[in-house]
Amino acid sequence: MSDPLIIAGREFRSRLFLGTAGYPNRKIMLDSIAASGSEMVTASVRRISLAGDDESLVDLIPKHINFLPNTAGCQTAKDAILTAELAREALGTNWVKIEVIGDRELLYPDTEELIKATEALVAKGFIVLPYCTEDPVVCRKLADAGAAAVMPLGSPIGSGLGISNPHLIELVCARSPVPVVLDAGIGTASDAALAMELGCSAVLLNTAVSKAQDPVLMASGMRAAVEGGRAARLAGRIPKIAHAEPSSPQFGLVGT
Repeated sequence: MSDPLIIAGREFRSRLFLGTAGYPNRKIMLDSIAASGSEMVTASVRRISLAGDDESLVDLIPKHINFLPNTAGCQTAKDAILTAELAREALGTNWVKIEVIGDRELLYPDTEELIKATEALVAKGFIVLPYCTEDPVVCRKLADAGAAAVMPLGSPIGSGLGISNPHLIELVCARSPVPVVLDAGIGTASDAALAMELGCSAVLLNTAVSKAQDPVLMASGMRAAVEGGRAARLAGRIPKIAHAEPSSPQFGLVGT
């Protein structure tokens, strides 16, 4: 089945994006990326060596995999814009995942600052993928601001709680004019499958793999879950009914 994901004109065969933080070591990280089949990995600009004086994380990632720097830790639009510009200058990419955090404990996005940063960076020629709340209105405003995709959270970053409000995620997917990438809160493979069944175009996750007992095996499981959830969405599930309905014909039974 040919079913590519297209964001800003770029085609991806994999609908699983993977973070690079928190792995036991870099070998396990690289093996997990390979097992996931991901064609897009992300990392905080703060974790990347931009000076060129030692081995950078970017140098370790296979060349066929796209690298998405993110502005994790920024709390204002001004800081996020500057961080994105530094990343473009050093890494030669105009793709950026924008994070503007409004609460350091909850790690929830600051919507006002996020929209401001998105508008400014789009005007500067960036391909912007903003991490946002699971609010259909916010997602629409970000798309109107020029975001190439929206990345609503399923639940708080690193919580493993899965998708706290499936109905809102489904609404976002149904109404969004740009691809929807579920970002944050995934804990296990069934969460990733559900995201795809709800209509998400892709899933971005990190902690669920990097902190698993076997990250490489979990990465493989997430790959299968995303593929399975996407296939189920395209196939169309049966309707839910309040009574049993036999799958075998009722005529020709013994004793009838």
